[in-house]
Amino acid sequence: MANGRRLLLVEDEANMVRTLAKILERKGFHVDAATNGAEALERLSTTRYDLVITDLNMPVMGGMHLLREMSGRAIRVPTVVLTGHGTIPSAVEAMRLGAGDYVIKPCHPDELLLVVNRLIELDDLRRRVSQLQRELRRFDRFGELIGTSPPMQEIYRVIDAVSRNKSNVLISGENGTGKELVARTIHQRGPLAERPFLAINCGALSETLLDSQLFGHRKGSFTGAIGDHEGLFLAASGGTLFLDEIADVPLPLQVKFLRAIQEREVTPLGSTRPVRVDVRIIAATNRDLPVAVRQGEFRSDLFYRLNVVSIHLPPLRERGADIEPLVEHFIRQFSRVYGVEAKRMTAPALARLRTYEWPGNIRELQNVVERAFALSTQPEIAVSDLPAGLREDRPVPATDDGAGAPLTLAEAERRAILAALRQAGGNKKAAARALGIDRQRLYRKLDKYGLRDEPAAGQ
Repeated sequence: MANGRRLLLVEDEANMVRTLAKILERKGFHVDAATNGAEALERLSTTRYDLVITDLNMPVMGGMHLLREMSGRAIRVPTVVLTGHGTIPSAVEAMRLGAGDYVIKPCHPDELLLVVNRLIELDDLRRRVSQLQRELRRFDRFGELIGTSPPMQEIYRVIDAVSRNKSNVLISGENGTGKELVARTIHQRGPLAERPFLAINCGALSETLLDSQLFGHRKGSFTGAIGDHEGLFLAASGGTLFLDEIADVPLPLQVKFLRAIQEREVTPLGSTRPVRVDVRIIAATNRDLPVAVRQGEFRSDLFYRLNVVSIHLPPLRERGADIEPLVEHFIRQFSRVYGVEAKRMTAPALARLRTYEWPGNIRELQNVVERAFALSTQPEIAVSDLPAGLREDRPVPATDDGAGAPLTLAEAERRAILAALRQAGGNKKAAARALGIDRQRLYRKLDKYGLRDEPAAGQ
């Protein structure tokens, strides 16, 4: 049972510490010692223990106070209380505060080991039951998509239907809602699952480079073209091509898109001979494409070719019922990544997550859970482990009506950038347009105010 388990012995009598440590270490336990409750709390904040053995009467901080502090800080470690014959009522009170059992001093080795092993076995059983419950919840999902809310159930229905054919699909939704994951699920559940799935962000490349990446090029067609390149339309032939940020494709290039989809052929850059392709198109956007069509920023004929089947992903703030299963999924994921036992999130922490607006959507939630794994040493994720924006109520912005100090120009500019990013769903090109500046200037501003990785920017 010991198997390298780590115990914390809280006792101020040196002789008792040596005696108990010798008994436990002979059975394979690793034993650390603390002389009082305050020292024990410091150790518990930095080290994971399988069991705590504590005396009740100690200087600085006694065992009863230690148990209260452990409960208040949500430190859930099985605890054995050491007590004398005359203080058994105190030991019973300690069990009401969370102690698992008590042992009367002087301790008989067999009795001590029996109690220690029993509490560790019980804790292991609780963990296994909790793990099984989490595993059962894994069925509340559709492929790699997670959520049981009505909007997600409707999306699962559409995915199930459209995955059986090769119709083009247009996925809309804010940044971080999982558009590429939906595209992959459609591909993997259909007849094209064994064929290529290739993805490209159309908003991340210049017009020439995007033309080359999608349709291919011939040697010498532009500076740096040192050889022929087949392009993603041809590379994905027989499978699925996922076009993210489709709204950012320049108008001149949209003509080639239309021909590729309509005529099923592409003409590489620098060539006059078209090449036949057979590929399913799934496109995604965080913008309102019908509005872009009305404003002349997107071709209507291309929009109708792409929008054979439409899927809209709701923002996370409209999927409150999905917060908990998503959190549990990320906890399992980061437990494997960090090589630690699965943590659990406390009810108050979950409550904070449910009331947050999530401008960065699922991607931001994933970052919050990973941050807790990186910084917390406890088996539970508490409110104190969440980022400041989730721990505290957001202050009401100062106004210019005399209530509160006026904003500095720098703070006003920073808030304007954040507002533009949120309104644009994290799309920097659209945010720059709304602010009346070019994209490069926006990037400089993001660096200036430390907003490159701002969750609201959809990163």
